[in-house]
Amino acid sequence: MTAETDLLARLRAALDSDAALDLFRGAVQHESITGNEGNVVAYLREAMGRLNLSGLTTADFLPGRPNVWGERKGAGNGRRLLFIGHTDVVHVDGWRENWAGTEREDPFGAAVVDGAVWGRGAGDLKAGITASLAALALLDAAGVTLAGDVSYAFVGDEESGQPGTGVSAGIKDYVGRIEAGAVARPDFVVYVEPTRLAVYPAQIGFFITDITITGRSAYFGVPELGKDALRAGHKAMSALWKHSEEISARAEHKLVGRSFLLITGLTGGGYIAVPDKCELSLIRKLLPGESLDRAAADIEAAVRGAIDDPEITVTFSYPAGRDHPLGGTAAEIDESSADVALLSQAMGIALAGRGGIEGAPFWSESPFFVNRLSIPAVYCAPGDIRNCHTYNEHVGIEEFLAAVVGFAAFMVRFCGTVD
Repeated sequence: MTAETDLLARLRAALDSDAALDLFRGAVQHESITGNEGNVVAYLREAMGRLNLSGLTTADFLPGRPNVWGERKGAGNGRRLLFIGHTDVVHVDGWRENWAGTEREDPFGAAVVDGAVWGRGAGDLKAGITASLAALALLDAAGVTLAGDVSYAFVGDEESGQPGTGVSAGIKDYVGRIEAGAVARPDFVVYVEPTRLAVYPAQIGFFITDITITGRSAYFGVPELGKDALRAGHKAMSALWKHSEEISARAEHKLVGRSFLLITGLTGGGYIAVPDKCELSLIRKLLPGESLDRAAADIEAAVRGAIDDPEITVTFSYPAGRDHPLGGTAAEIDESSADVALLSQAMGIALAGRGGIEGAPFWSESPFFVNRLSIPAVYCAPGDIRNCHTYNEHVGIEEFLAAVVGFAAFMVRFCGTVD
C-alpha cells in the first residue's frame, strides 16, 4: 500500500459524513444575501470555535457586516495554508415561485434531493467553506497532527447585484490586515469557489462600462434640428463588435480562452421625437497579462472614433471596481508548480476523474493575493459554477464529501505532519 492510498484509507475510515453534511446544510440554512453576511458568520464562528482555532476573530469590514478568521497553529515548522471564501450569496428573486409545492421551495431549506443539497449559496460557496472546515475536523478524528498552520478567513461583499454592495469590501479589509502585519501571511491560498474539484490556477479579468451618448431632441417632423443619439449608438455598437473580434483574434490563453466584449444592455428613445439619449452597457473579458487600463482606453477610443459629430457627447463610467478602480484584474500562477500538483493529486485521489487543471471562467478574489500580495492562490471546491446564481443551485453529496477528504489530504501534504 502506498503512502497516498494509506492516507486516503485512514481519512475515509475516520470521516463522519453525517456531521460534515450537517455543517454544510446548516450554512445554507443561514440566509446571507449580500449585506446580511453576519447571519452566517455567527454560525461559522461557532463551528470554528468547536475546532479550537486560535486567534478567532470577528470584525466588521463595514458597519454590521463582519468577516471572521482564525487558525490552527501547527506543531512543527511546516508551511502556512489559507482557506478563504465569501460568505454572501446572491438574491433569491423568483426561487419560491419556480419551486412552489416542491421540496426545493425554500431557497434556504438545504433540501436533499437526488443525492444533492439544494439551495441558494450551496455551491457559491458554502460547500467549499464547510468542506474546508470539515477537513480539519477529519484530521483531528484521524489523529493527524500538522506541522504547519492551517488558517481560515471568510469574508463578505463578493457578490454583485445588491445596491451599494459587491465591491469586495470584505477581502480588502482582510488583505489590508495582512499587509499591516496584523494577520500572518500565508504561503499558499485556496479560495473555495466551486470548481467541481478541479484546480484553477488562472482566472479571467473583467470590467463593466456604462456608456451614455447624448444628442439633442427634436420633433419628428423636423429631424434635421436634432442630434440622434440612437443612430450614434448604432455606430458605437458596430465599432464595439468589431473591436471585440479584433481582441479575440489577438491571443488565446491555454486555460481561459480568448478575450472579448459583450454588449449587455441598450436603452434610449424619444416620444415621437429624435432621441436625445442612448445608454449602452458592456462587459469586457481580459486574459492574464492584459492591462485593464489599456483595455478600457481602447474601448473609449473605439466609441469616440465611431461618433464623428462633435455635438454628440459621450461619457463612460465603470461601476464594478474590485482590485482595480475600473474592475477586476486577471490572475494566474504557474500551473506546473509543485503545490498545484499536490492539490490536483489530492482531489483526483479523493474522487476519480477530478483534480484536473483548468481556468476560472469567472472573476473572484484571488487577484488580491496573486497580484497585490504576490502570494500563490488557486480556486478549488465542490460545486458547479454553471448552476450557481440559478434556481438549480445544488452540490452533489458525494462530491462534497470527496472535497472534505481531498482538502484533508492536501493539508497533510502541504503542511507536513509530526507523526
